[in-house]
Amino acid sequence: MSIIIIFILISVLTTVKPAYRLSSKTITNLTSEVDSSVFLWLMGLENRMLLDSLEMDQGSPSLSKLALETIMHIKPYDFASLLQRETPGLALFNNQIVVAGEGTNYANLSFESSPPLEDVLKDRIAVDDEEEKEIKEEEPKTEIDETARKTVFIYNTHNRESFLPHLPDTDDPNSAYHQEVNIEKVSDHFAKILESKGIGTIVDKTDYMQMLQDKGWNYSQSYKASRETVAEAVANEKDVQYLFDIHRDSLPRNLVTAEIDGKSYAKLLFVVGAEHPNYEKNLALATKLNSLIEAEHKQLTRGVITKKGAGSNGIYNQDLSDNAVLIEFGGYENTLDELYRTVEIVGEVFSDFYWEAEKVDANP
Repeated sequence: MSIIIIFILISVLTTVKPAYRLSSKTITNLTSEVDSSVFLWLMGLENRMLLDSLEMDQGSPSLSKLALETIMHIKPYDFASLLQRETPGLALFNNQIVVAGEGTNYANLSFESSPPLEDVLKDRIAVDDEEEKEIKEEEPKTEIDETARKTVFIYNTHNRESFLPHLPDTDDPNSAYHQEVNIEKVSDHFAKILESKGIGTIVDKTDYMQMLQDKGWNYSQSYKASRETVAEAVANEKDVQYLFDIHRDSLPRNLVTAEIDGKSYAKLLFVVGAEHPNYEKNLALATKLNSLIEAEHKQLTRGVITKKGAGSNGIYNQDLSDNAVLIEFGGYENTLDELYRTVEIVGEVFSDFYWEAEKVDANP
């Protein structure tokens, strides 16, 4: 009877649709710490030919070593694993700086904060400063080609990320969130620039923070919330080629602001999730765009990093496209007009890159 029950359970687990299968992030994290030779040895107990792939003098795995790796995440011959386990913030070194921008190092890398969802959704007073309004009024009116193919999809997984200069009632970085005056304005500005260059753009307006509350999820599940929208865009919008997830960083002003020709700009950082098989294609795009921006204004970019392991999402929905990138613009102490200046440069650079790529595709 037990064998019959086990076979029925296995049949159910392996035949249901992937979306409904049971999975455990804990089990995944535990097994990811185990050396692949251990699994090879276990399978070799039933198929002796597999043991030929192991070194002859390797023998059976050490149970004590295996216990340390899976239960405590400590590798006996890697002292850094003990330090990362016990020292707050040291796990950031799991991330890799692929291209270091001016002043970028492991001590000031971007990090993911997880504030309580109720703080993110709290009602606050927000204002737009006068300088931002003047910039908007000075913008040249450009004819937009409404028939242009929608090839760029812009969204904001952390859509309520805001900026302290626009929130007069708080000076707490953990409270820099607002329903309207937030990072979505930067996405709108980015789209306007791209469309003025003839690049059709879709800006997603989904309130993912509200979705988290409606579903009973926490802030750390933000990318799970945005994934359905992004996947739908990739599947249904046949012309979409590029995906940009726009954020602001959780770093202070001095680390994310640059002075160029007497004006202040919000620095930007390209982030690529390294926990999916095709991440190198996304990395190639991020590296290319970073180099083009660096050629124009070296001090504007903080570089390109990859993220994986504990404390990060590791994928950021970038497995859905070969041309998906997460961009951090500025930080919680920047103003919108500083971000707009940076986005204008990024928009110019990307449009040049885009049309050059189109030209190459048209004339192989």
